[in-house]
Amino acid sequence: MRRIASLTRVAVGVASLALAATACGSTSSDSGSSTSSDSSGAKGLAIAYDVGGKGDQSFNDAAFSGLEKAKKEFGYKTADVEPTDNETDADKQQRLESLAKQGYNPVIGIGFAYGPALEKAAAKFPKTTFGIVDSVVEGKNVASLVFAEQESSYLAGVAAAKATKSDVVGFIGGVDVPLIHKFEAGYTQGVKDTKPGVKVLSQYLTQTAAEGGFSSPDKGKAAAEGQIEKKADVLYSAAGLSGQGVIEAASKAGVWAIGVDSDQYKQEALAAYKDKILTSALKDVGGAVYTLSKSVHDGKPLAGTQTFDLKVNGVGLADSNPKMAEIAGLTAAVDKAKAAIIDGSIKVKTE
Repeated sequence: MRRIASLTRVAVGVASLALAATACGSTSSDSGSSTSSDSSGAKGLAIAYDVGGKGDQSFNDAAFSGLEKAKKEFGYKTADVEPTDNETDADKQQRLESLAKQGYNPVIGIGFAYGPALEKAAAKFPKTTFGIVDSVVEGKNVASLVFAEQESSYLAGVAAAKATKSDVVGFIGGVDVPLIHKFEAGYTQGVKDTKPGVKVLSQYLTQTAAEGGFSSPDKGKAAAEGQIEKKADVLYSAAGLSGQGVIEAASKAGVWAIGVDSDQYKQEALAAYKDKILTSALKDVGGAVYTLSKSVHDGKPLAGTQTFDLKVNGVGLADSNPKMAEIAGLTAAVDKAKAAIIDGSIKVKTE
Protein backbone atom coordinates (compact mmCIF):
# COMPACT_ATOMS: atom_id res chain seq x y z
CA MET A 1 0.00 0.00 0.00
CA ARG A 2 1.23 3.46 -0.81
CA ARG A 3 2.61 5.37 2.16
CA ILE A 4 -0.02 7.73 3.59
CA ALA A 5 2.23 10.04 5.55
CA SER A 6 5.83 8.99 5.59
CA LEU A 7 7.71 10.42 8.53
CA THR A 8 11.40 9.91 8.99
CA ARG A 9 11.29 7.59 11.98
CA VAL A 10 14.29 6.61 14.01
CA ALA A 11 14.75 3.14 15.39
CA VAL A 12 14.60 2.85 19.14
CA GLY A 13 17.58 0.64 19.96
CA VAL A 14 17.75 -0.22 23.65
CA ALA A 15 21.35 0.31 24.72
CA SER A 16 22.95 -0.94 27.89
CA LEU A 17 22.81 2.15 30.05
CA ALA A 18 24.52 2.88 33.34
CA LEU A 19 22.10 4.14 35.97
CA ALA A 20 23.11 6.97 38.25
CA ALA A 21 21.31 9.32 40.61
CA THR A 22 20.78 12.92 39.64
CA ALA A 23 18.76 15.84 40.97
CA CYS A 24 15.05 15.02 41.27
CA GLY A 25 15.03 11.88 39.18
CA SER A 26 17.06 8.96 37.87
CA THR A 27 19.36 9.31 34.88
CA SER A 28 20.49 6.97 32.14
CA SER A 29 23.81 8.04 30.69
CA ASP A 30 26.36 6.79 28.20
CA SER A 31 30.02 7.70 28.24
CA GLY A 32 30.88 7.43 24.56
CA SER A 33 33.65 9.65 23.23
CA SER A 34 32.64 13.17 22.28
CA THR A 35 32.89 14.39 18.71
CA SER A 36 30.90 17.55 19.36
CA SER A 37 32.05 20.64 17.51
CA ASP A 38 31.59 22.66 20.69
CA SER A 39 35.02 24.13 21.42
CA SER A 40 34.37 24.00 25.16
CA GLY A 41 34.28 20.20 25.03
CA ALA A 42 30.69 20.08 26.17
CA LYS A 43 28.89 16.77 26.36
CA GLY A 44 26.08 16.01 23.97
CA LEU A 45 22.32 15.81 24.23
CA ALA A 46 20.35 15.43 27.47
CA ILE A 47 16.58 15.05 27.73
CA ALA A 48 14.32 15.30 30.77
CA TYR A 49 11.20 13.16 30.41
CA ASP A 50 7.59 14.18 30.87
CA VAL A 51 5.08 12.39 33.12
CA GLY A 52 5.05 8.66 32.37
CA GLY A 53 8.76 8.52 31.63
CA LYS A 54 10.56 6.17 29.31
CA GLY A 55 8.55 3.09 28.37
CA ASP A 56 5.27 4.83 27.62
CA GLN A 57 5.40 3.51 24.03
CA SER A 58 4.33 6.98 22.93
CA PHE A 59 5.50 10.53 23.62
CA ASN A 60 8.57 9.96 25.82
CA ASP A 61 9.75 6.96 23.85
CA ALA A 62 9.58 9.06 20.69
CA ALA A 63 11.91 11.58 22.32
CA PHE A 64 14.27 8.78 23.37
CA SER A 65 14.47 7.57 19.78
CA GLY A 66 15.81 10.99 18.78
CA LEU A 67 18.41 10.82 21.54
CA GLU A 68 19.50 7.36 20.38
CA LYS A 69 19.87 8.55 16.79
CA ALA A 70 21.95 11.55 17.85
CA LYS A 71 24.15 9.41 20.11
CA LYS A 72 24.78 6.90 17.34
CA GLU A 73 25.51 9.52 14.69
CA PHE A 74 27.64 11.90 16.73
CA GLY A 75 29.23 9.42 19.16
CA TYR A 76 28.96 11.65 22.18
CA LYS A 77 27.67 11.32 25.72
CA THR A 78 23.95 11.54 26.36
CA ALA A 79 21.66 11.49 29.37
CA ASP A 80 17.93 10.93 29.82
CA VAL A 81 16.33 11.75 33.15
CA GLU A 82 13.11 10.42 34.63
CA PRO A 83 10.54 12.64 36.39
CA THR A 84 9.42 12.05 39.96
CA ASP A 85 5.93 11.87 41.40
CA ASN A 86 4.28 15.13 42.43
CA GLU A 87 7.31 17.21 41.54
CA THR A 88 7.34 21.01 41.52
CA ASP A 89 8.63 23.53 39.00
CA ALA A 90 11.62 23.96 41.30
CA ASP A 91 12.36 20.23 40.98
CA LYS A 92 12.23 20.48 37.21
CA GLN A 93 14.46 23.57 37.21
CA GLN A 94 17.01 21.83 39.41
CA ARG A 95 17.04 18.84 37.03
CA LEU A 96 17.63 21.02 33.98
CA GLU A 97 20.31 23.07 35.70
CA SER A 98 22.07 19.92 36.89
CA LEU A 99 22.31 18.68 33.31
CA ALA A 100 23.61 22.04 32.11
CA LYS A 101 26.21 22.13 34.91
CA GLN A 102 27.40 18.68 33.84
CA GLY A 103 28.11 20.09 30.39
CA TYR A 104 25.25 18.65 28.36
CA ASN A 105 24.27 20.76 25.37
CA PRO A 106 21.50 20.88 24.29
CA VAL A 107 19.25 20.19 27.27
CA ILE A 108 15.65 19.46 26.27
CA GLY A 109 12.54 19.38 28.45
CA ILE A 110 10.07 16.87 27.02
CA GLY A 111 6.63 18.34 27.57
CA PHE A 112 4.90 21.68 28.20
CA ALA A 113 5.15 21.20 31.98
CA TYR A 114 8.82 22.20 31.76
CA GLY A 115 7.96 25.72 30.56
CA PRO A 116 8.46 27.82 33.72
CA ALA A 117 11.45 25.79 34.88
CA LEU A 118 13.20 25.86 31.52
CA GLU A 119 12.78 29.63 31.16
CA LYS A 120 14.63 30.15 34.46
CA ALA A 121 17.30 27.54 33.78
CA ALA A 122 18.04 28.94 30.33
CA ALA A 123 18.55 32.41 31.78
CA LYS A 124 21.16 31.02 34.20
CA PHE A 125 23.07 29.13 31.50
CA PRO A 126 23.18 31.43 28.46
CA LYS A 127 25.90 29.39 26.71
CA THR A 128 23.79 26.24 26.77
CA THR A 129 21.07 25.66 24.19
CA PHE A 130 17.79 24.55 25.74
CA GLY A 131 14.84 23.02 23.98
CA ILE A 132 11.26 22.43 25.02
CA VAL A 133 8.66 20.24 23.35
CA ASP A 134 5.03 21.41 23.13
CA SER A 135 5.49 24.88 24.57
CA VAL A 136 6.87 28.26 23.56
CA VAL A 137 9.47 29.74 25.91
CA GLU A 138 11.21 33.01 25.19
CA GLY A 139 14.99 33.16 25.34
CA LYS A 140 17.92 33.70 22.96
CA ASN A 141 19.22 30.21 23.78
CA VAL A 142 15.87 28.42 23.69
CA ALA A 143 14.32 26.44 20.82
CA SER A 144 10.59 25.84 21.21
CA LEU A 145 9.69 22.61 19.40
CA VAL A 146 5.96 22.68 18.63
CA PHE A 147 3.75 20.51 16.44
CA ALA A 148 0.56 20.77 14.42
CA GLU A 149 -1.11 17.93 16.34
CA GLN A 150 -4.49 19.02 15.03
CA GLU A 151 -3.41 18.13 11.49
CA SER A 152 -2.44 14.51 12.20
CA SER A 153 -5.53 14.21 14.41
CA TYR A 154 -7.69 15.36 11.50
CA LEU A 155 -6.28 12.51 9.42
CA ALA A 156 -7.02 10.14 12.31
CA GLY A 157 -10.59 11.43 12.26
CA VAL A 158 -10.87 10.74 8.55
CA ALA A 159 -9.67 7.17 9.14
CA ALA A 160 -12.09 6.71 12.05
CA ALA A 161 -15.04 7.92 9.99
CA LYS A 162 -14.19 5.46 7.22
CA ALA A 163 -13.68 2.57 9.65
CA THR A 164 -16.71 2.95 11.93
CA LYS A 165 -19.69 0.66 11.44
CA SER A 166 -21.71 1.87 14.42
CA ASP A 167 -21.36 5.55 13.49
CA VAL A 168 -20.05 6.20 17.01
CA VAL A 169 -16.37 6.91 17.67
CA GLY A 170 -14.51 8.04 20.75
CA PHE A 171 -11.79 10.46 21.83
CA ILE A 172 -9.99 10.08 25.17
CA GLY A 173 -7.67 12.86 26.29
CA GLY A 174 -5.22 12.40 29.14
CA VAL A 175 -5.53 15.84 30.77
CA ASP A 176 -7.96 18.67 30.04
CA VAL A 177 -5.41 21.21 28.78
CA PRO A 178 -5.11 23.31 25.59
CA LEU A 179 -2.51 21.01 24.03
CA ILE A 180 -4.85 18.00 24.16
CA HIS A 181 -7.74 20.16 22.96
CA LYS A 182 -5.83 20.41 19.65
CA PHE A 183 -5.95 16.63 19.27
CA GLU A 184 -9.66 16.53 20.02
CA ALA A 185 -10.50 19.45 17.73
CA GLY A 186 -8.65 18.04 14.73
CA TYR A 187 -10.05 14.54 15.24
CA THR A 188 -13.64 15.70 15.59
CA GLN A 189 -13.36 17.93 12.54
CA GLY A 190 -11.86 15.11 10.48
CA VAL A 191 -14.68 12.76 11.48
CA LYS A 192 -17.45 15.27 10.77
CA ASP A 193 -15.99 16.48 7.46
CA THR A 194 -15.77 12.88 6.27
CA LYS A 195 -19.08 11.50 7.61
CA PRO A 196 -21.29 14.16 9.25
CA GLY A 197 -23.67 11.70 10.88
CA VAL A 198 -21.01 10.06 13.07
CA LYS A 199 -21.25 10.79 16.81
CA VAL A 200 -18.00 11.62 18.60
CA LEU A 201 -17.82 10.76 22.30
CA SER A 202 -15.21 12.84 24.11
CA GLN A 203 -13.74 12.37 27.56
CA TYR A 204 -10.76 13.62 29.58
CA LEU A 205 -9.23 11.42 32.25
CA THR A 206 -8.16 14.17 34.68
CA GLN A 207 -8.01 17.93 35.05
CA THR A 208 -4.30 17.98 35.98
CA ALA A 209 -1.27 15.84 35.14
CA ALA A 210 -0.67 15.27 38.86
CA GLU A 211 -3.88 13.21 38.94
CA GLY A 212 -2.36 10.68 36.55
CA GLY A 213 -4.08 11.53 33.29
CA PHE A 214 -0.94 10.80 31.28
CA SER A 215 0.37 7.94 33.39
CA SER A 216 -2.52 5.64 34.36
CA PRO A 217 -3.40 2.82 31.94
CA ASP A 218 -6.17 1.76 34.31
CA LYS A 219 -7.90 5.12 33.87
CA GLY A 220 -7.57 4.86 30.12
CA LYS A 221 -8.97 1.34 30.12
CA ALA A 222 -11.99 2.32 32.22
CA ALA A 223 -12.77 5.29 29.99
CA ALA A 224 -12.49 3.16 26.87
CA GLU A 225 -14.78 0.50 28.29
CA GLY A 226 -17.36 3.19 29.02
CA GLN A 227 -17.25 4.47 25.45
CA ILE A 228 -17.43 0.95 24.03
CA GLU A 229 -20.59 0.36 26.06
CA LYS A 230 -22.01 3.40 24.26
CA LYS A 231 -21.32 1.68 20.92
CA ALA A 232 -18.04 3.42 20.00
CA ASP A 233 -16.12 1.14 17.66
CA VAL A 234 -13.09 3.38 16.97
CA LEU A 235 -11.23 4.96 19.92
CA TYR A 236 -8.51 7.61 19.58
CA SER A 237 -6.53 8.50 22.69
CA ALA A 238 -4.09 11.32 23.29
CA ALA A 239 -3.10 10.29 26.79
CA GLY A 240 0.52 9.16 26.92
CA LEU A 241 1.01 6.02 28.99
CA SER A 242 -2.72 5.96 29.81
CA GLY A 243 -3.37 5.24 26.14
CA GLN A 244 -2.06 1.71 26.61
CA GLY A 245 -5.19 0.98 28.64
CA VAL A 246 -7.36 2.35 25.84
CA ILE A 247 -5.65 0.11 23.31
CA GLU A 248 -6.00 -2.93 25.57
CA ALA A 249 -9.71 -2.32 26.11
CA ALA A 250 -10.33 -1.78 22.39
CA SER A 251 -8.49 -4.96 21.46
CA LYS A 252 -10.36 -7.08 23.98
CA ALA A 253 -13.69 -5.69 22.77
CA GLY A 254 -12.80 -6.24 19.12
CA VAL A 255 -13.01 -2.57 18.14
CA TRP A 256 -10.42 -0.29 16.59
CA ALA A 257 -7.89 1.81 18.50
CA ILE A 258 -5.92 4.72 17.05
CA GLY A 259 -2.55 5.33 18.65
CA VAL A 260 -0.72 8.59 19.15
CA ASP A 261 2.74 10.17 18.83
CA SER A 262 4.64 6.95 18.00
CA ASP A 263 3.57 4.25 15.54
CA GLN A 264 2.02 2.10 18.24
CA TYR A 265 1.33 -0.79 15.86
CA LYS A 266 5.09 -1.35 15.89
CA GLN A 267 5.62 -1.09 19.65
CA GLU A 268 6.81 -4.38 21.12
CA ALA A 269 5.01 -3.80 24.42
CA LEU A 270 1.71 -3.52 22.53
CA ALA A 271 2.27 -6.49 20.22
CA ALA A 272 -0.60 -8.46 21.76
CA TYR A 273 -3.04 -5.75 20.63
CA LYS A 274 -1.49 -4.68 17.32
CA ASP A 275 -4.15 -6.21 15.06
CA LYS A 276 -6.69 -3.75 16.48
CA ILE A 277 -4.43 -0.69 16.26
CA LEU A 278 -5.83 0.71 13.04
CA THR A 279 -3.29 3.51 12.73
CA SER A 280 -1.49 6.15 14.83
CA ALA A 281 -1.44 9.93 14.62
CA LEU A 282 2.30 10.49 14.39
CA LYS A 283 4.21 13.31 15.99
CA ASP A 284 7.91 13.22 15.18
CA VAL A 285 9.20 14.23 18.60
CA GLY A 286 12.28 12.12 17.97
CA GLY A 287 12.99 13.99 14.77
CA ALA A 288 12.66 17.34 16.54
CA VAL A 289 15.00 16.23 19.34
CA TYR A 290 17.54 15.02 16.78
CA THR A 291 17.23 18.19 14.68
CA LEU A 292 18.01 20.45 17.65
CA SER A 293 20.90 18.23 18.71
CA LYS A 294 22.37 18.30 15.21
CA SER A 295 22.11 22.07 15.02
CA VAL A 296 24.16 22.39 18.21
CA HIS A 297 26.65 19.77 17.02
CA ASP A 298 27.08 21.70 13.76
CA GLY A 299 27.71 24.94 15.62
CA LYS A 300 24.49 26.55 14.39
CA PRO A 301 22.06 26.07 17.30
CA LEU A 302 18.41 26.62 16.54
CA ALA A 303 16.46 29.16 18.60
CA GLY A 304 12.94 30.50 18.62
CA THR A 305 9.79 28.63 17.62
CA GLN A 306 10.31 25.63 15.35
CA THR A 307 7.02 24.28 13.99
CA PHE A 308 6.66 20.70 12.76
CA ASP A 309 3.57 20.16 10.60
CA LEU A 310 2.35 18.09 7.65
CA LYS A 311 4.31 20.22 5.18
CA VAL A 312 7.61 19.14 6.72
CA ASN A 313 6.43 15.64 7.69
CA GLY A 314 6.62 16.64 11.34
CA VAL A 315 3.22 15.02 11.89
CA GLY A 316 1.35 12.41 9.90
CA LEU A 317 -0.60 9.17 9.95
CA ALA A 318 0.92 5.69 10.15
CA ASP A 319 -0.06 2.99 7.68
CA SER A 320 1.74 0.02 9.23
CA ASN A 321 -1.40 -2.08 9.75
CA PRO A 322 -2.20 -3.71 6.40
CA LYS A 323 -5.85 -3.92 7.41
CA MET A 324 -6.16 -0.21 6.63
CA ALA A 325 -6.04 -1.12 2.94
CA GLU A 326 -9.04 -3.41 3.38
CA ILE A 327 -11.34 -0.57 4.48
CA ALA A 328 -13.05 0.89 1.42
CA GLY A 329 -11.98 4.42 0.58
CA LEU A 330 -9.84 4.96 3.67
CA THR A 331 -6.45 5.41 2.02
CA ALA A 332 -7.78 7.69 -0.71
CA ALA A 333 -9.69 9.82 1.79
CA VAL A 334 -6.65 10.29 4.01
CA ASP A 335 -4.42 11.16 1.05
CA LYS A 336 -6.94 13.69 -0.21
CA ALA A 337 -7.29 15.28 3.23
CA LYS A 338 -3.54 15.50 3.70
CA ALA A 339 -3.11 17.27 0.36
CA ALA A 340 -5.92 19.70 1.18
CA ILE A 341 -4.41 20.57 4.56
CA ILE A 342 -1.01 21.18 3.00
CA ASP A 343 -2.37 23.40 0.23
CA GLY A 344 -4.55 25.31 2.68
CA SER A 345 -7.96 24.36 1.34
CA ILE A 346 -8.72 22.65 4.66
CA LYS A 347 -8.16 24.77 7.75
CA VAL A 348 -7.92 22.57 10.83
CA LYS A 349 -9.26 23.93 14.09
CA THR A 350 -7.24 23.89 17.31
CA GLU A 351 -10.22 24.26 19.66
